[in-house]
Amino acid sequence: QVQLVESGGGLVQPGGSLRLSCAASGTIFSGSFMGWYRQAPGKQREFVAGRRSGINTDYADSVKGRFTVSRDSARNTVYLQMGSLKAEDTAVYYCNAVVLGKVYWGQGTQVTVSS
Repeated sequence: QVQLVESGGGLVQPGGSLRLSCAASGTIFSGSFMGWYRQAPGKQREFVAGRRSGINTDYADSVKGRFTVSRDSARNTVYLQMGSLKAEDTAVYYCNAVVLGKVYWGQGTQVTVSS
C-alpha cells in the first residue's frame, strides 16, 4: 500500500514561485512513475509533470520552461518547482504514483495565483 502526502501549496502573486513536495510511504520502485496533476474549478484533472527514476521527465506544454519536477528516490519524495506563475495555474495539485500498475493519489494541495 502506498500513501502520498503533498505539502507546499498556498497563495502566491503572479510571477512568483512555489515548491510542492510529495512524500510517499510504502514501497516505490525506482521504475515507478511519480508526478503531478492539477484540477482547476470546473475543469477536468490534467497532467502537469512527472518522471521515472533515470528516465526523462515529461511536462504539459502549458508549464514547459516554468515548472521543474525532481525526485529524490532515497526519500521517496517528488517535488514540483513552479516559477513564473500565472493566474491560470490556480488549481488543486495532486501527487500521483503508479506502482506495479496500481494508481495512487494524494489528497491534493491548493495553489492560488492572485494579486
